Amino acid sequence: MILGILAVLAIPVGLIALWVRFAGLSRQMALMAERLARAEARLVALEAGPGARGAEQGAAERSAAEAGPSPWQRVAPRVDLPPEAAALAEGETGVAGAGVQEPAAPVVAAPALPRSPGLMARFAGWLQENWVYAVSGLSLALAGVFLVQYGMERGFLPPAVRVLAGIGFGLALIYAGERVRRRFGDGEASSTAYLPSVFSGAGLVSVFAAVLAARQMYGLIGAEITFALLVATAGGAILLGWFHGPLLAALGLVGATLSPFVVGGNSESVDWLQGYFLLVAAVGLAVDAVRRWAWVSGLAVGLALAAGILLQLGGGSAEALMMAVTGLALMAVGIPALRLFPDHAGPTVLQAGLIAKGRGGRPGFPVLLAWAAVMAAVALLILVMPGPGWGLLPFVLLAGLGIVLALWSGEAPGLHDLPLVPVGGFIALVALMPGRGGDLFWQFVDAAEGLRPPETAAPLTVTWLVALAAGLSVALALRAQRGAAHPVILSIAAALAAPVTALLLELTWPVSAVVGAYAWALQVMALAALMVGLAVRFARVDAGDLRRAAHFTLSALSLMALALFLILSHAALSLGLAVLVAVAAGLDRRLRLPEMALAVQAGAILLGWRMAVDPGLIWAFDAPVLAAVAAYMGPVIGLAAALWLLPREGRAAARAFAESGIVLALVLLADVLILRWMAGGPGQFPPEAHWSVAALALPWLAMALAQLYRVKLGGRMAVLRYGLAVISGLVWGLGMLLAVTLFNPMVYGDTVRGPLVLDSLFLAYALPGAAILMLRGRLGHLPGWLRLGLNGIGAALVALYAGLEIRRFWRGDDLSVPGTSQPELYSYTIALLLLGAVLLWQAIARNSVGLRRVALGLIGLTVAKVFLVDAGGLSGLMRVFSFLALGLSLAGLAWLNRWAAMRTGAAPGAK
Repeated sequence: MILGILAVLAIPVGLIALWVRFAGLSRQMALMAERLARAEARLVALEAGPGARGAEQGAAERSAAEAGPSPWQRVAPRVDLPPEAAALAEGETGVAGAGVQEPAAPVVAAPALPRSPGLMARFAGWLQENWVYAVSGLSLALAGVFLVQYGMERGFLPPAVRVLAGIGFGLALIYAGERVRRRFGDGEASSTAYLPSVFSGAGLVSVFAAVLAARQMYGLIGAEITFALLVATAGGAILLGWFHGPLLAALGLVGATLSPFVVGGNSESVDWLQGYFLLVAAVGLAVDAVRRWAWVSGLAVGLALAAGILLQLGGGSAEALMMAVTGLALMAVGIPALRLFPDHAGPTVLQAGLIAKGRGGRPGFPVLLAWAAVMAAVALLILVMPGPGWGLLPFVLLAGLGIVLALWSGEAPGLHDLPLVPVGGFIALVALMPGRGGDLFWQFVDAAEGLRPPETAAPLTVTWLVALAAGLSVALALRAQRGAAHPVILSIAAALAAPVTALLLELTWPVSAVVGAYAWALQVMALAALMVGLAVRFARVDAGDLRRAAHFTLSALSLMALALFLILSHAALSLGLAVLVAVAAGLDRRLRLPEMALAVQAGAILLGWRMAVDPGLIWAFDAPVLAAVAAYMGPVIGLAAALWLLPREGRAAARAFAESGIVLALVLLADVLILRWMAGGPGQFPPEAHWSVAALALPWLAMALAQLYRVKLGGRMAVLRYGLAVISGLVWGLGMLLAVTLFNPMVYGDTVRGPLVLDSLFLAYALPGAAILMLRGRLGHLPGWLRLGLNGIGAALVALYAGLEIRRFWRGDDLSVPGTSQPELYSYTIALLLLGAVLLWQAIARNSVGLRRVALGLIGLTVAKVFLVDAGGLSGLMRVFSFLALGLSLAGLAWLNRWAAMRTGAAPGAK
């Protein structure tokens, strides 16, 4: 058995010896060929002159630069010329024309040097040339691992001896590597290149594997001793890494990471291996912090992440993985700096990617490494589901990571934007937790007031989340205050972290049902008080510039509005929001803060939503009349106060929103009062009829006309007003389409209410039509096609009202009765003639050729009706009077038309 083991170990050693011998001979032959070529080149240069000599020397240097470099170094080592070649190059031998002055050769510009190959290209080139070293190191490392494993499988040696044999084997390899390095060196020019790294790296892997086997396979040592031995081994690995080449670091990291999976074991818990992988990553980061190879740090972090995920998928707990990735992120930030506080230089990732867009340079590798580690940790904290009893752990870790990064990175301007990543992850996890149905969320839902046992306090889950969010806001505010690369961005993030968390909790978690509305509102008001304190603090620090203080003021106002929403009635909430809008306008007037104008706009939108949708018109129909009036007049007063307080310069958008809100509140209030009156009293919902549908749509017509009228002010808000007019017009058009078609009293069968003329038909059709026609004179600034369309809609509605009113006069309140009486049919003819005469009179009065053509067209329609409809539908004297009236009317109108044509200068027969 011993002879077999020695034979196995002799194989990689023999391969290395043969490869070293072969590599040494190859280097000697290559060096001899290079010296011969240089000597010949210099002889040619001496014969050609000194100018060609300089060109030849540059070509020789470029030829040397093209030699295959190591993957770990970007610049190849310089090879000194032999004395003979140097003498020839300097002209010290007196060959062929010594002392003869040569003409000066023209200076030739050196060609641009090619770009250095990338890391993967250099690694592939190195591996192609030196693959034997990698395979040999891997073989030696596996030999140490299998030595311990073989002893267990065969039972030849006691467990303690097996472990000691593995450790002794590893120490022997480390000793051999150090002896070779100190005697022959480890450089690429040496014949023993990479051998010390191969031996020492394999020895480290063997020692790591033996310690893991003592704990994981045999249970010989406890956790404390295991940790101490691993730390000692890691310390030795760091020292060796500082003196050896990068091959040792790569071999040690890969081997130490794979050792637990190769060794195996039957331990009940494998979570402690997460700490082991962190230790291995710390070794790689510490070695690279001194040697600055960069790729070693990336390899260390990547291997630790991959091993941790595989360990969790293989039976490890999610909690251990979460804590491990959080620790790894902090290690990736702190260890490369080799300082208590990191000092990463700028620019930040945010500045390079979004603000400067690459113009200010790229972030350094330590900054990118920290970002990659933190983003990976945040992603795993969001995606991995914790076990029962650990629901708050990802929130605590995300908040802790954000707070630590915000306070710890003060001396690292390149990392000032890094805390935004865990803050965004915390907020995202709050929003995603209900949809994922985690144990934390369902325990919170099951503790609702009606489900939990009596005299049982509500869980503190939401309180903890609010406290963590408040901690994030405070930490970001401190970083923004104490000097940051992005002070405004960080202050905005600080002002949003806690309020957005509270809003998401209200929208996605049943907080009020579990905690209670007043208790939840009290916590929200506590956050508002915190925002007020931060606003005061920033106002003192920034002196004259109150922009950052405005951010926290807006957050405080938003939180106050949320608290009012939780505890107040519908009407009181509208009043409270109106007061907050007026306060924001007053702050803008007093301190000239543009952010307050944004608050006014947001407040106007929120008030409009409450008045129209939630609780909206449906609630106002059923609520007490005083509460309904207060719910609409409160916003009117608040928005009017805001409109008066807002500065006139630079606040066009805020003023436009306030004006629109006032108009909307007034028309909705009028609509509510009309419908309540026509429904027969409070608490009675109006019936589905032509007048109720039209009255419900009427406020939207008023809104649309008001916005079209305000378009004449121009500016950037013209587009906004057109948009609001289109939306309002579509809502009104939908309501009127129902009133004209489905709910038309001739189709639907509902009776007409009210006295003749001023009845429900007037409310449904005449009022909106007349409003459009009466306001057309104030809409002259609109495009011609739009004004023409509005006039057509108004005229059509008035004509529909007139026709329905004639039918009601002859047939009664029920317009759906079949048939048409002769007086009714004759009345339509008289109405058309009168309308044509009125239009012709207006054409003469306004001297309008177009209106005169419309009048003549209407008269022609009347003639067609008499001959096609009345001739068959009327009988007796009614038919006689119909044609008599038509003839006299046409004679009089013809004379009037000719007189008008002569006045306007048009031909009498013009159309």
